[in-house]
Amino acid sequence: MGFCLPGDGRPVFTAGDVWNVAARGATCLVQNGVYYGSVNLSDEMFDERLPDVPPFFSRHYTDAHRFGLVSLAEACADAQLDFRAGELSKAAILVGRGGVDANIDSYLSVLRADPRTTPAAEAMELFVAAEQAVTPSDVALVQGALTRSNGPCFTVSCGCASSALQIGHAQRMIRNGEVDIAVVTGVDVFSVKLIQNIQSLLRGAQDTYSAIRSPDMPTLLPSFDALMRPYDRRADCINHGEGSATVIVESREHASRRGAHQYGQVLAQATTRDGLANPLACDETGDELVHAVSRCLGDRWGLDQVPYVHGGSDGNVVVTRFESNAISKLYGSAAHDVLMTSQEGCFGHNGAPAGCLGVALTLLMMGQGEVCPTANCEEPAEDLTFDPVPGTSTRLIDFDYALSFNYQVGGVKSAILLGSP
Repeated sequence: MGFCLPGDGRPVFTAGDVWNVAARGATCLVQNGVYYGSVNLSDEMFDERLPDVPPFFSRHYTDAHRFGLVSLAEACADAQLDFRAGELSKAAILVGRGGVDANIDSYLSVLRADPRTTPAAEAMELFVAAEQAVTPSDVALVQGALTRSNGPCFTVSCGCASSALQIGHAQRMIRNGEVDIAVVTGVDVFSVKLIQNIQSLLRGAQDTYSAIRSPDMPTLLPSFDALMRPYDRRADCINHGEGSATVIVESREHASRRGAHQYGQVLAQATTRDGLANPLACDETGDELVHAVSRCLGDRWGLDQVPYVHGGSDGNVVVTRFESNAISKLYGSAAHDVLMTSQEGCFGHNGAPAGCLGVALTLLMMGQGEVCPTANCEEPAEDLTFDPVPGTSTRLIDFDYALSFNYQVGGVKSAILLGSP
């Protein structure tokens, strides 16, 4: 596993870096008085990890390219895989991208260029920038080139569930014998200006919005002015972030053959949707999340084997409600003993990386025998049906199975079942 995420003064790159933040329930969100998770990746940090990338291409990289390449390089170093020597030449390169913020400038520069007056050299630069950065396939394109892979290479765009779906695709490809190894990356960059404009528009139309809002419409709570607090009774906003997380998934035989360190197993992944006509709505009953979990478990595993759930809460009380309802329906009278935490308060709500990051964090917790606290949760909401592990200390627990949840606006639910090595 490898990362390129917001840190305290410098980016978070390694499993050890991530653990140091999450185990303390620390937050890396405050940047000059604005609650946003900025990576602050310097040119020197990029060049140190990827010194061989030709400037003809790299000078046209967006932050999404740079974050995704760095997290891939870190994951390869962690897995002791040398992509320069062709050790990923048969790998699947799978990327999750939730937004298009990183592509806006490249898109507009090409759209506004006049072919009749643009000099040939500038036209070539615009062409390279356009080919690399005007579609959500941007990161997969450059990762495929870096690894020189001739395996499957594609992008899934499913909002904040994007890399979670790609984890599922990797597991199924390996199970079906299509590939032995898959590199899964989630990467997004949220435009602060775009979100601020959305907030301003919403405030200006608040009366109209309130009048037309149906009961199943979500509450829109983006904010840069206050701290996000998942599962806390004071939760009233979401802080965004940026960055990338990469997880390398292998067949057991492939990993054992090369003597790889195994963090754990991806056992199953399932995706469902609430089935509502409103594209902005979500069903607070949690029924489809229950369905996704049931599909993951199948006839082989039982919920009594799963004492920990990595939640997908971003501080939105609507998400907390359907998660709480789902846990209650899944575990019944045992729900209050279930540990369910979220670390979005550590790095911010960063969109597509959330799936890979949730898998990585959960497997790290499983390996350590400790559950990380829910960052910024100090006073748990009264209606929770589970234990959110409030505070800033880990909780000791020995477990071999866990679930990880992710969601997309519009009622999409993803559940991943994980196991120890």
